[in-house]
Amino acid sequence: MTFDQIAWLPLCAGVTIAGLVLSFLAFKRRGVTAGLRTTAWALLPLAAYLTGALQSLWTVGATLIGFVTGLVFNPLVWSGVALTGLSVVLFVVSGVLRGRQTARADGPGKAKETRRPAEGAPAPKGAAAASAGKPAVEAPKKRTNDDDFSDIEEILRRRGIG
Repeated sequence: MTFDQIAWLPLCAGVTIAGLVLSFLAFKRRGVTAGLRTTAWALLPLAAYLTGALQSLWTVGATLIGFVTGLVFNPLVWSGVALTGLSVVLFVVSGVLRGRQTARADGPGKAKETRRPAEGAPAPKGAAAASAGKPAVEAPKKRTNDDDFSDIEEILRRRGIG
C-alpha cells in the first residue's frame, strides 16, 4: 500500500477529534494539567498531515520495514552474515598462530637474555665480574618542595601514614 492510496485528511481529523474528546474528559476528571497534555497529543496527527511530515514519516517507516524484512527473510543476506563471521574467526586464528610462530622463531634463549634480573635478586656469577667496573646506579634524588604534593606527603609522614 502506498501513501497516496490512503485518505489521510479524514483519518488524521478523526484521530484528532477523538483525542479532543478524550482531552475534554481528562479536563473534567484529572484537572487542567492532564487535559492540556492530552490536547497537545491530540493535535499532533492533524499537524503532521498539514505540514507534510506525515508523508515523510510514512516513507521512513516503509523503508525501515522493507530493510528489516529484507534482512531477516533473505537467505542471501544470511549467507553474507555467515561469511563475515567466518572471516572474523579466520583473522583471529591467523593472529594467534602468527604470534606462536614468532615466539617459536625467537627461541627460548633470546627471551631469557632480554629479561632483567629483579632488584634484590642475586646476580648471576658472570654478571658480578662484569658489573665490578661499572659504577652503581644512583638512587633518584628527592624532589624539592616544588612538588605540589610535598606538603601533603610531609603531613602523612609525621602522622606515620605512608
